[in-house]
Amino acid sequence: MLAQRPLAVVFDMDGLMLDSERALLGCLEHTAHAHGYGISRALLLSLIGSSDAVTRARLGDALGVARTDALLADSYARYDGIVQAGVPLRPGIIELLELLQANDIPRAVATSTRSPLAQRKLEAAGLLPYFQAIATSSDVAHPKPAPDIYLLAAERLQVAPQACLALEDSPTGVRAALAAGMTTIQVPDLLVPDEEVRAFGHRIVDSLHDVHTLLQPHLATAETP
Repeated sequence: MLAQRPLAVVFDMDGLMLDSERALLGCLEHTAHAHGYGISRALLLSLIGSSDAVTRARLGDALGVARTDALLADSYARYDGIVQAGVPLRPGIIELLELLQANDIPRAVATSTRSPLAQRKLEAAGLLPYFQAIATSSDVAHPKPAPDIYLLAAERLQVAPQACLALEDSPTGVRAALAAGMTTIQVPDLLVPDEEVRAFGHRIVDSLHDVHTLLQPHLATAETP
């Protein structure tokens, strides 16, 4: 269980609430193959949790600027179709959000996705009504792993970062949340935490159902309505 009841919970979006990392990487792989570009799996995985600027820089180093611009334009167009249809949810997210809502725990999103795409993704997935605040990479000077997005989310909720619980899937996001001073739980998706990440000392669980279980002892309403 957790040491204490959080005053707010701040959620990453891609890979944590939405099964979007697989969708986006799939779009990149498909488009790269169509263009005749070779992109290693290691490079693709390194993009998880990164901002658009970092993604462009890393792909640019490997492919060149012109090829990267063409690749991302086609990949994002393909991905937009998936977003409009509604990106699949990660298991347990609705139950967890309903538990927090039933217990009046404020909720925010802290995502490396830019606005308004983040808003569109949350709305299409039916998650937007669950949140009182959204902080995106469009809103801050420094993206994850800098703490700016998490600090902004806490500010918009009017809760001290140290009183917030942050939920993340990627090492980049974990670094950002810990740097903001938040209690952090990692729910890994495509990236398995290595020894360096585990050395941060945060809690790592298998699923959002496990987060639900950890929170229950601190909440009056143990079951969702």
